[in-house]
Amino acid sequence: MSWDFEKHYINGEWTPSEDDAWIEVENPATLERFARIPDGTPADADRAVAAAKAALEGWRTTPLAERIRLMKAMLANFEALHDEIIPLEVAELGAPVGFTTRTHCEYQYVRVRSYIEAAERMVLEETLPNSTVYREPVGVVACVTPWNYPLGQVVQKVVPAILMGCTVVLKPSQHTPLTACLLANAFDRAGFPKGVFNMVSGRGSRLGDRLASHPDVDMVSFTGSTTVGIRIARRALESVKHISLELGGKSPAVFLPSDDYSAAYPKILSSIFFNAGQTCTALSRLIVPRRDLARIESEFCELAAKLVVGDPTDPKTDIGPVSSKAQFEKIAEYVQAGIDEGARLVMGGVPTDMSRGYYVRPVVFSDVRNDMRIAREEIFGPVLCIIPYDTVEEAVSIANDTPYGLSGYVHAPTKAEAVAVAKRIHSGNVYINDAPRDVTAPFGGYKQSGIGREGGLAGLLEFTQQKAVFDRTTY
Repeated sequence: MSWDFEKHYINGEWTPSEDDAWIEVENPATLERFARIPDGTPADADRAVAAAKAALEGWRTTPLAERIRLMKAMLANFEALHDEIIPLEVAELGAPVGFTTRTHCEYQYVRVRSYIEAAERMVLEETLPNSTVYREPVGVVACVTPWNYPLGQVVQKVVPAILMGCTVVLKPSQHTPLTACLLANAFDRAGFPKGVFNMVSGRGSRLGDRLASHPDVDMVSFTGSTTVGIRIARRALESVKHISLELGGKSPAVFLPSDDYSAAYPKILSSIFFNAGQTCTALSRLIVPRRDLARIESEFCELAAKLVVGDPTDPKTDIGPVSSKAQFEKIAEYVQAGIDEGARLVMGGVPTDMSRGYYVRPVVFSDVRNDMRIAREEIFGPVLCIIPYDTVEEAVSIANDTPYGLSGYVHAPTKAEAVAVAKRIHSGNVYINDAPRDVTAPFGGYKQSGIGREGGLAGLLEFTQQKAVFDRTTY
């Protein structure tokens, strides 16, 4: 199918922007500018908010069962776009086709189904001794999403908000906006009432700020950097809006002393190198026993060297390009900073060649100190810092010595040992050994990694507010 990405989706219709200005979308593997989107204006955002506000009363009073029925119809339409989503995602983000299929596309179907199943179990009324507590929709929600998981972050916000009776204005990233248009089409075909779902395209600096400060927006749900999140939150709190923030990370992976670390390496490899390291939960600090440092370096780098960096359309590719020239230059600056600070480079080097795409080969530093920039700041690229420790107490201290607290990992000879350390790590999520992610579990961060939770029942409740009605009358 041929897609027209040059319009907003407002009040149930694809509509042109108020301005004749455009943002070109670049393929980071080929450097081809292959599509364009409207460079939306504050007036476009205002139109979308007005549509969402007008639709709110009818949607919030629509029975939950009907909202679930429509979301199931959207999912069926979304799944039917499978073969169109994948090549488009590869082109706009540069993620390899295998990773895109599994994570950027098919895993999002799992997420939508999980929210639907959680909504079917949702209890919206609770009886207390002298009152009834009702869960009601927050209202009009502005969803501002990042470029690194173009569909995943949209699904995490838009689907639970709409299921809970909120209406939505989505502002996808200007860098990877195209697959969001396909999702908008799936909503359109499902038959939702006009104004329940709206999407405006454009720059975050204009549209994000306008949505965050708009008087008719009741909640802002944002995913992105901590710096931008703080700015968005300040604007939102000027009118005391609800806020949900999923922000940065510098997540630790702690290896407890063991005779065999081989089972842990795949988790680290996939976390820091797949999606070219452009993942907020990336396990970017590997904290290992000093006695085993040389062995872990050797074993890990031997596996990392087997990863294929190249054309993201090739099924054999493991790592594609990073998303943009700006991202490439940022990563290069961090790699040089690590060298200058005295970290020992054991794999990779400073990337320099952008002539055939924004490719960054895996970089591994060792003998990193936790006070170095590369250990403290979010690089958002395929750069791993290995930090040695002498005692488990020191390992836990290093893991927690960060302004972030989004994710973590513990490898240990036994589950009991791993859980004991996991409970001491100050982050919202911790994996142990070979445990997979649980899509029904709450996801979110401690400290500067955010406010609020996504996923499962917690992700649905994020878009509700409680009302207590004191109803035990005596007449």
